[in-house]
Amino acid sequence: MELPTFKDIWQDSLQWQPTQDQLEQWEKLYQEILLINNQINLTRITEPNDFWEKHLWDSVAGVIGLDFLQYKESLKAIDIGTGAGFPGLPIGIIFPHWQIALLDSTRKKINVIKLFLEALQLSNCQTIIGRAEDIGHFPEHRESYDLGLIRAVGEVSVCAEYILPFLKVGGIGVLYRGNLQNQEEISLDNALKQLGGKLILVKQFKTPLTQSVRHFIYVEKTIKISEQFPRAVGVPKQQPL
Repeated sequence: MELPTFKDIWQDSLQWQPTQDQLEQWEKLYQEILLINNQINLTRITEPNDFWEKHLWDSVAGVIGLDFLQYKESLKAIDIGTGAGFPGLPIGIIFPHWQIALLDSTRKKINVIKLFLEALQLSNCQTIIGRAEDIGHFPEHRESYDLGLIRAVGEVSVCAEYILPFLKVGGIGVLYRGNLQNQEEISLDNALKQLGGKLILVKQFKTPLTQSVRHFIYVEKTIKISEQFPRAVGVPKQQPL
């Protein structure tokens, strides 16, 4: 199986197109995932069109075309709960001058991502094993990233508590979501007040192939965060702000 390129769809949906090199890197990543997936269940999304839309298009759509991101600078980013490497790996491929940390608590997944980094020769990506609630308190990671990425792992207020401790003041968090209810926006606003952040943009898309609803939520860290956040492992999910 090979990935479709869908250059016209990239252009129409995001006003952006990958280069030939990027397409080749994505294809290599896809083949690596298919190979490993036989031994370890990394992702259920392996059919080429599904993989393209749910892993590649979705990853890139969250960070393209934003006037508050300094694309040419060497941004330091973290992908929290990266799983099989999304959205971090596709983004690392298109922005080789960014430094991207891929964080996951499952050692098996991190070991596999290390194999991908080797196969793709991606020197701008590093891996971290651990829980966001713990790593967010480590001095070398706390308040040291320009950009945080998190795919839906719970309520938006929970995602905000995971992501904001990693960001520098002025840093941007990107929350990848499917549907977004009004009540969730209210709870996010309440959480951000406690965490020292503000909501700057919500972008709604229909995915180009299946027309599924997608939201990308952008928050900015406005002040230094209280030492109590993130709370202990499991607490943010059990008791959302």
